[in-house]
Amino acid sequence: MPTIKLVAERAATGRVREIYDEIKPVLGTAFVPANFRAVAHNPDHLEAYWQQYKAIMEGGSVAKPIKEIIAMVVSALNNCAA
Repeated sequence: MPTIKLVAERAATGRVREIYDEIKPVLGTAFVPANFRAVAHNPDHLEAYWQQYKAIMEGGSVAKPIKEIIAMVVSALNNCAA
C-alpha cells in the first residue's frame, strides 16, 4: 500500500498537467506511471525528475529498450507496483 498520495491525472492542473501530457506520448503509455504521480505534489520536483528521466533514458550508448528492461527488472526485484 502506497504511503504517498499520488496526484491523479484528472486532478492535475497547470504545469503538472502539461508534464503529464508530455509523459504519456514520450513513454508510449495511456497513463502517467505512479513514480511521476508521487512527486507531482511539487511541480518543480516533477519537472526535475522528468528532465532527469529523459536524459537518462534517451542519452548514452545503451539502447533505450535495454534501459527499459533493466528498469523493469529492478522494479520487480524491489516489489514495486505499476
